[in-house]
Amino acid sequence: MQSSYVKTVKFGGSSLADATQFKKVADIVLSDKTRKYVVPSAPGKRFDGDTKVTDMLYSCHTLASSGKGINEIFDKIKERYNAIIADLGLDLSLDGEFDAIYENITSGADDSYAASRGEYLNGMILAAYLGFDFIDAAKCIFFTENKQLDSEKTNSVLAKELEKHEYAVIPGFYGSLPNGKVVTFSRGGSDITGSVVARAVQADIYENWTDVSGFLMADPRIVKNPKTIDVITYHELRELAYMGATVLHEDAIFPVRLSGIPINIRNTNRPDDAGTMIVAKADKDDTKNLITGIAGRRGFSAISLEKDMMNSEIGFGRRLLSVLENHSIPFEHLPSGIDTMSAIVSTHELEGCRSEIVHEICLACNPDTIYVEDGLALIAVVGRGMVQSYGTAARVFNAVASAGINIRMIDQGSSEFNIILSVEEHDFESALKAIYNEFVR
Repeated sequence: MQSSYVKTVKFGGSSLADATQFKKVADIVLSDKTRKYVVPSAPGKRFDGDTKVTDMLYSCHTLASSGKGINEIFDKIKERYNAIIADLGLDLSLDGEFDAIYENITSGADDSYAASRGEYLNGMILAAYLGFDFIDAAKCIFFTENKQLDSEKTNSVLAKELEKHEYAVIPGFYGSLPNGKVVTFSRGGSDITGSVVARAVQADIYENWTDVSGFLMADPRIVKNPKTIDVITYHELRELAYMGATVLHEDAIFPVRLSGIPINIRNTNRPDDAGTMIVAKADKDDTKNLITGIAGRRGFSAISLEKDMMNSEIGFGRRLLSVLENHSIPFEHLPSGIDTMSAIVSTHELEGCRSEIVHEICLACNPDTIYVEDGLALIAVVGRGMVQSYGTAARVFNAVASAGINIRMIDQGSSEFNIILSVEEHDFESALKAIYNEFVR
């Protein structure tokens, strides 16, 4: 365990897209001696229409797997890294690494290995530029046979390794299986690596640097210039992230939550901005707004059943859900009445098995009527300030109604800090704007 104040810092792909961005990152890291452990992503897009290095590496794997040559695209990858090295004035050659990666990809290495090399190479460059030690994540971040993070083994081994290094760069996005093969997290998984490193060193804070100045209260593609959230709890963030709000990989919360380590979302291009603090707990009175944020997703369907005396029929809901379980379909919500019940599911999950599912539900539940309605969207209104605040739900519903939008489903969590409603997809953006304007404008 580290004895002094320690920050773990993670930089996203846009923050390390080229040498200019590398210099910004170095200025940030070296300006604060407590920023001791750095987790980099692979180079992202430098401009609209550019290609991320990770995507080029995936393409290399696809081409090699189909027996096609990868020279043209692999040369572009080499050029990208060599340009960064040259522009930074580094005395560093990655030729040996390039040769090994080329050989492995063309010899049948899987897509995880190929994709992971983006972070691996970027980590080597950043370590050389900062003058930090380089630690290969495959040697201290471990996955189980079923490709789930082995949290406790990772924490034990990583903590012991990092005790040997006062300053180090640990590439994001990947680790290794019990057999030593490289495996990756899902896309955006460098966020998780940063969280794992923060836990291992018992960091005082985990700074996640990206290209926005914090977590926004609503999608800026829908709401013009939404406000930045100053403080958000892990729980609130989980709710918003699940509904599509993206700044941080949703699974990045778990490792730091175990140790109560706060996450600070910061902007590499505006380093003086305070950003958003993500914390374990926060007073409901410390927020300027009654709600913390609004998020939503399209692409849902409602499987609705009606049956007289449903409420007195023991096991009705279980039989409905067992049909979905047998098809490995999760349900989002389960609104019900005395003689009605609906299961809200992703429309995508019904592809290819819709008729079969309806038939099996009829056999299992014998409903009077059953129908499937597509084209629904879900919107989550989240905020710790909503707890025991009178009239919040009424304001949500009145805002949507005033915009001429019909609410198809309502669900309020037992913790009282989130309200979820369903509207038709064509009303999704108008409903989100109406709720934001009611509480924020």
